[in-house]
Amino acid sequence: MNPYILAILLFGLGLGTTITFASSHWLLAWMGLEMNTLAIIPLMAQHHHPRAVEATTKYFLIQAAAAATLLFASITNAWLTGQWEVQQITHPLPTTMITLALALKIGLAPLHAWLPEVLQGLDLTTGLILSTWQKLAPFALILQIQPSNSNTLIILGLASTLIGGWGGLNQTQLRKILAYSSIAHLGWMILILQFSPSITLLTLLTYLIMTSSTFLVFKLNKSTNINTLATSWAKAPALTALTPLILLSLGGLPPLTGFMPKWLILQELAKQGLAPTATLAALSALLSLYFYLRLSYAMTLTISPNNLLGTTPWRLPSTQLTFPLATSTTLTICLLPLTPAISALLTP
Repeated sequence: MNPYILAILLFGLGLGTTITFASSHWLLAWMGLEMNTLAIIPLMAQHHHPRAVEATTKYFLIQAAAAATLLFASITNAWLTGQWEVQQITHPLPTTMITLALALKIGLAPLHAWLPEVLQGLDLTTGLILSTWQKLAPFALILQIQPSNSNTLIILGLASTLIGGWGGLNQTQLRKILAYSSIAHLGWMILILQFSPSITLLTLLTYLIMTSSTFLVFKLNKSTNINTLATSWAKAPALTALTPLILLSLGGLPPLTGFMPKWLILQELAKQGLAPTATLAALSALLSLYFYLRLSYAMTLTISPNNLLGTTPWRLPSTQLTFPLATSTTLTICLLPLTPAISALLTP
């Protein structure tokens, strides 16, 4: 892609998210989301592969439907209450419609079915943008409206953690596994949103760091399925030794960074008297942990001559910058001891 066009598209991506962050009016927020969608479409379709074009078409249709629902709900809210303020939304009907439209935008269960299919059709760089940056603008709106109907959020959260765990169990494609991992993590964020927005932000931040490092590892190894991952040990042995730690951090095992948000969320849910919800969420984390362990096993416990059946790829030197990977991997593995300091910073 022409670097000037790429720069314009990335600028549009950043501008769309920034407009949504800064807006207090529903029309402006909707406009930011639309700019965001339109900027990423050419990035998704840039390889002209039938799978990429199919994924782009699916993504466009889903995002257009979600944006139309959001616009309809905000107009309904203006008709019922006479104002367009994002934070002053009080009527339960538009609130629920907007919550569901934003859930469709970020891929929360049961509105998640498009996410694994779309992510599977993209290359790892665009997949990284879709899994991280594209979640920010809708999340900013969900945080602002603070939906009053608490049951909706708890149902969405629990459904996402369970489906995110179940869906990834029988997958061999890494992008689909990461899509289900994304659904499960978003479920944890939505579960705690109404009780502690600061913990939601912390979970979002750790999710962004962990997902970035996972995508960058796969990109460096040029891995898109478990078999190619299993042959990566000869290409980058040090990275292969660190990758299980990144994956187990995504699974939420101590003493890694990923344990911090899960620990705080379960603690807060127990404080709110929602012990059954906390138990169900913790059990669903075990489902996700299974497929992270499966990836770790394929990567580090099947060293030759016990390789999985698969062809060894060409080991060409990578042109990828290693600084972002080094930074995100360090943060993914080492942040747990800073939990008290981070909690103190996030507490209002």
